[in-house]
Amino acid sequence: MKILFNGVKEFTKNEFEKNKELFKRLSKSQNPHTLFIGCSDSRVNPALITKSLPGDLFVVRNIANVVPFYRSSSEYLSTTSAIEYAVLVLNVENIVVCGHSNCGGCKALFLNDSELEKTPHTKKWVELIRNSKTKAENIVKKIGKKKDIEWLVEQENIIEQMNHLLTYPFIEERYKKGLINIYGWYYHIGKGIVYNYNVKNKVFEKIE
Repeated sequence: MKILFNGVKEFTKNEFEKNKELFKRLSKSQNPHTLFIGCSDSRVNPALITKSLPGDLFVVRNIANVVPFYRSSSEYLSTTSAIEYAVLVLNVENIVVCGHSNCGGCKALFLNDSELEKTPHTKKWVELIRNSKTKAENIVKKIGKKKDIEWLVEQENIIEQMNHLLTYPFIEERYKKGLINIYGWYYHIGKGIVYNYNVKNKVFEKIE
């Protein structure tokens, strides 16, 4: 924990002082331009890879960057409520679904029940991305490159979650009217490269 305490001291002494005016404005309200839905993975830092400042991104993170299908419920829906708040209250202009290489959530799809018995909630959660594995397996059958299955699942999952966003009536309405943009990003950790999904050409393209 010492490293975290030292980090807080460093922030207060240096970073906060350098951006005092920004934090003064942010102390009264927030006006983020983008809802960033990413994975909880410790290696994925939304602000770092986008060079964003505090107040730019409204961030939602969970295992495998999942967007649950929209449903009205009396349950406590964490990701759904965050999406609702970002769109209907903060009026974000963009939504980014960002997946990444070496995703543990996607890898969990290949584990058997005994390997997941200690993490029943994780096992249940990744059911929401199971369709991504099916799609990736069908692609592998066509191209015959089984070694590509891992990144194919990760990328198909991003596309799947983009589609899930359109099950939210208030997002679908804004999207059709051109009032909100939906992006799918794939972050390659080892290369430091982010790819954006081209919806028209159905391919991930390097952002450069």
